[in-house]
Amino acid sequence: MVVRGWRAKGIDGSQPNGGPDRATSAGAPLAALATTGPSPGNLRLLYAARALRSFGVAFLTVVFPLYLDARGYSSSVVGGILSGATVMSALLVLVVGLATDRFGPRRMLVLLGGVGVIGGLVMAATTSLPLIVIASGLGGVGRGGGAGSGGAWGPVFPAEQPLLAESAGHERRTAAFGFIGFIGVMAGALGSLVAWVPDWLHNSGWTLIASYRLVFLLGAVVSVGVVVVSLALRDGRSGRGRVARPAAPQGPPAATATSPTTAGTGSTGDPPSGGQPGGSPTLRTGQLVGRLALANSLNGFGFGFLGPLLTYWFHVRFGVSAGQLGILYTVINLATALPYLGAARLARRLGAVMTVTVTRAVTVGLLVVMAWAPDFLWAGIIYGLRMALNSLGLPARQSYVMGVAQEGRRGMVAALGSLPSQVTSGISPAIGGALMSVLEDAPLFGAAAFMGANVIVYWLAFHKVLPPEEQARSTPDDTATATATATATATARRLTTTTASSRRANRSGARSPDGEAGPDLPASG
Repeated sequence: MVVRGWRAKGIDGSQPNGGPDRATSAGAPLAALATTGPSPGNLRLLYAARALRSFGVAFLTVVFPLYLDARGYSSSVVGGILSGATVMSALLVLVVGLATDRFGPRRMLVLLGGVGVIGGLVMAATTSLPLIVIASGLGGVGRGGGAGSGGAWGPVFPAEQPLLAESAGHERRTAAFGFIGFIGVMAGALGSLVAWVPDWLHNSGWTLIASYRLVFLLGAVVSVGVVVVSLALRDGRSGRGRVARPAAPQGPPAATATSPTTAGTGSTGDPPSGGQPGGSPTLRTGQLVGRLALANSLNGFGFGFLGPLLTYWFHVRFGVSAGQLGILYTVINLATALPYLGAARLARRLGAVMTVTVTRAVTVGLLVVMAWAPDFLWAGIIYGLRMALNSLGLPARQSYVMGVAQEGRRGMVAALGSLPSQVTSGISPAIGGALMSVLEDAPLFGAAAFMGANVIVYWLAFHKVLPPEEQARSTPDDTATATATATATATARRLTTTTASSRRANRSGARSPDGEAGPDLPASG
């Protein structure tokens, strides 16, 4: 008999895969769940690094397109520059994802922090357009992200997400992704206020170009802080190419206990035929990457229309300045912070895939409505509502991918699964920028069309594939039934054995010579 979803506690008393007892997790505060797990020290350091990174990305995302506009570039050229920067970021995502599984996420996070330092210094020091494109790509600026993204994008995520997932454990994983998003959004809100610095300096007598370069220099300083924090991280058991293997059986096959971490996987990490416990089908690494690539390519095309061009669209459509956009993004960041904390509860109630599908479908509709906003205020309100809903689905989506991916291959899955998104998001800014000269709202309509297609493809690809924590929650009745059946069978066997022994003893006692009683009969008087 296979007892599914069970694993003995570790020597430190932790639950399987770092997960808490269900009774504990149901009533514990989210912050407590998100800061405990197999490696709570790593979690705190990852939160600190995300805070610094989000702070820097927030103001660079606002300032960079406006810096290009101040240099006198047209919308088509701005879109082309952002496309080039995004392609650079995509190449980094691929390199980081493949290198993370080989060398460990810690080294990659430190390296990326150093790359951010170099990118900020180059943007602050040069006027060469090719160097600016390269430097912005190295710093992840081309990927954009905008308000409410929580600093979750760019080349850092193939290294950050596997380490976060392993440090949190299965049951706490979505809560950890939600909490790190919350931290990122709050830090991004503060970072968005830095977008006021160029306007303030310009009013004080600085040229706009010089004030923007000072902000780029500040971005380099923030990246130094990311390097310092990342140096204190520790790689998990699946870092540096160590692929998690299934545990050897501790008894005959009928009594094997299968852990959620290795259930349904072979020695290579590819699932055998027959699916996961509870009837959920499994995906081999290649299948998982292929489905993610298809869904994310559509989403990337849509994001390329929106993310890098959004601040430029606000500027062109309503004539707002960097300072006004900074206020808008600060308010939106604050408004979208709390939904991150509700992501784990919603995913537990609806399931990760359903949570992603529903929230993303509504956000697509809001993009279309946003095109008819009469003024900057209404456009900002609609966009803020969209980002709040996006905040509910984003942690569930990130956590889901790390949950269904094999440990030791998570960096590769994150990189290869999202690479098409990086490529397509590098193409669409140029298209969107060119279309804006004909249709001002082209970025919104283009984003809505491709993101809507992504919703359909994502649901079809993943709605039957459950992550480990949902497998465990979907089979408690099966486990209880199996345990009860085993107990009843053992009891019946003992009773049968006892009854047979009694009958044999009775027959033996009845045939005893010299009037001696059998073992189960009283002695005669």
